[in-house]
Amino acid sequence: MKEEQIQTLHPLAGKINKQIALKKYNIIKEHLLAILAKKELTHTDLMEELYSRVKDFFEGGVQWYGEVVKLDLEARKIIERTNTKPVKYKLKTK
Repeated sequence: MKEEQIQTLHPLAGKINKQIALKKYNIIKEHLLAILAKKELTHTDLMEELYSRVKDFFEGGVQWYGEVVKLDLEARKIIERTNTKPVKYKLKTK
C-alpha cells in the first residue's frame, strides 16, 4: 500500500513545492515547531538543531525535508521570517 502523501506549499506565489510522505512531514513539522517554540533561529542554526534531533531515527535527507517543510510552514503562516539581519525564523504570533 502506498504511503499517504501531502502536497506542500511554497510561500512564493506561483511556485510549487514538493509532494512528500505525510509521516515524514509530520515528524519534521513537529520538531521544527518545538525548536522555534523556544527561540528564534537563523536558517543554518534551525537546520543544524533539526538534524541533531532527528538524525538517529529519520530516514532521508534531514536538511532537504527540513527545507521543504519549513517553506510549507511559511506558506501556511505558521512560522515567519524576521526583518533582522541575519534573517531568523520564529513562530508566527496570532
